[in-house]
Order: sequence, then structure tokens, then C-alpha cells
Amino acid sequence: MSHYIDGFVHAIPRDRLENYKRLVAKVAEIWKEHGALDYWECVGDDLHLAGTRSFIDLVDAKEDETILFGWVVFDSREERDLANAKVAADPRMEQLMAESNIEFDAQRMAYGGFQPFISSTNVNA
Repeated sequence: MSHYIDGFVHAIPRDRLENYKRLVAKVAEIWKEHGALDYWECVGDDLHLAGTRSFIDLVDAKEDETILFGWVVFDSREERDLANAKVAADPRMEQLMAESNIEFDAQRMAYGGFQPFISSTNVNA
């Protein structure tokens, strides 16, 4: 299987969700300009399943926060590394974060890079 995926989970204050949505729309375009194939972020809706640890616990979400789960798709790990370096150096990112006022706390974000393992689109019946 091809591609490489960065995945992440984090919390933001609910009252900043619309600000965050506007920010992420711009951030997604910057990532795609620098090589990402696709960018997704989803807001938590059904976060409890008996017998499992929730994303709420994982990121130590506060009562007034909501959970965001996202992933970015790249052609390869090498392309991911190049894109992430370019994004980190892009002056628009620092400006967007400074202007966003979303209270993002990277210390409470869970993040990782993943190689595809199985996909239902690649399974032969």
C-alpha cells in the first residue's frame, strides 16, 4: 500500500470551535500547497465506549472543551517529512496561530505517523 498518514487528537475550548474551523480551513490549504494529498479534522460526537479509554481521557479534556481527531495523507513518509518542514517554516502558519486565539495546547495532543496496514478498498473479496 502506498501513502503515509499523520494522525492526531487534541482538545480545544468549545467556544473557540468556529475560530478553529476557520483556522484549519487555511491550515489545510497550506499543508496541501506543501505536499499533503488530503487533510481531515473531525469534531468528537460519540466519545464513550464501555471498556475503552476515551479520547477525552487521553488528552485530558476539560469540561468546556471538545475533541478534534484528524489525519493528513501524504505520498510517502519522505514526502511527509518534506511537507512538515515546509509547513513549519511557512510564515503564514505563525501568523495564523497568533491571530487565531484558540488556546491550542500541543502538550496535550496525541500525534503519530502511520504506514497503511489494511484498507477495505484494497481487500480482495
